[in-house]
Amino acid sequence: MNFRRRHQEEPEINLIPFIDVLLVILIFLMLSTTYSKFTELQLKLPVADADAQRDYPKELIVSVGADGAYSINKQVLAGRSTEALSMALTESAKAGKDTVIIISADASARHQAVVTVMEAARRSGMNQITFATQASGTSGK
Repeated sequence: MNFRRRHQEEPEINLIPFIDVLLVILIFLMLSTTYSKFTELQLKLPVADADAQRDYPKELIVSVGADGAYSINKQVLAGRSTEALSMALTESAKAGKDTVIIISADASARHQAVVTVMEAARRSGMNQITFATQASGTSGK
């Protein structure tokens, strides 16, 4: 009988295939990952200069009263139709199609009256429209 102790071999862990598999997984994850860029709204806010006089020929201020009456640069219009307003905008625009329309509507004006101004500006070919507001602390004065 052979009662000699056998010399047991130590188990060997080969790390090279493990590293290869990890590198393949890393490359796969790097290539398949989508990087999402969060879009931000870039704003350039205007600066108020109270001392400077406003004389911009490219601006038309269209006022809409609570009763639906229109005025362009403080001149009251007789008609309230889209066609009359469109013709008046075309005649008053000194800069042509580059004119900026500033809609200054009464808080109690009908929504349709403001939409009529926007439609008249579109028919006149003027696509730069902005709305005038006042600060909440100065309302009712």
